[in-house]
Amino acid sequence: MARDRRKGPGERDRTRGGAGLGWAAPGDGRTGPVKGEPGPGAKYLAQIILVGAQVVGRAFMRALRQELAASRAAADARGHSERPQSAAASRITGISLQEAQQILNVSNLNPEEIQKNYDHLFKVNDKSVGGSFYLQSKVVRAKERLDEELRIQAKDEKEKGRKAET
Repeated sequence: MARDRRKGPGERDRTRGGAGLGWAAPGDGRTGPVKGEPGPGAKYLAQIILVGAQVVGRAFMRALRQELAASRAAADARGHSERPQSAAASRITGISLQEAQQILNVSNLNPEEIQKNYDHLFKVNDKSVGGSFYLQSKVVRAKERLDEELRIQAKDEKEKGRKAET
């Protein structure tokens, strides 16, 4: 009979495999995690991460496609509602004609009304009287956009007058 004895320092645990690195020594036929080799849970974890990444990637691509379609539709709507020069002015100033009219609270392109509303809104939003520089800059951009639209309209009327004379 073998005597049951305690391990001394540096001795291997013979009940857990010869390598002492995990549950089983490589090649001894037993199963279980061994240092340096992934266990069965790692495989499932990797699959879960991969599937999750695929789902997120598909959702991102779908959202991107929808955003592109919406952007194209908005661009087409702007392009059909405005003349080419007016659309170019909107792109340059970064503000549409309708937005500029809303900011300055004007319904038609009357230069006197535009100037009156611009002066009032510019003074009210002055930083020295507690206003907002951001809003003041929006008012300035709206005035620039409406002035550009008035210039385009004057140019169109001038060209129509020339065509009518010939």
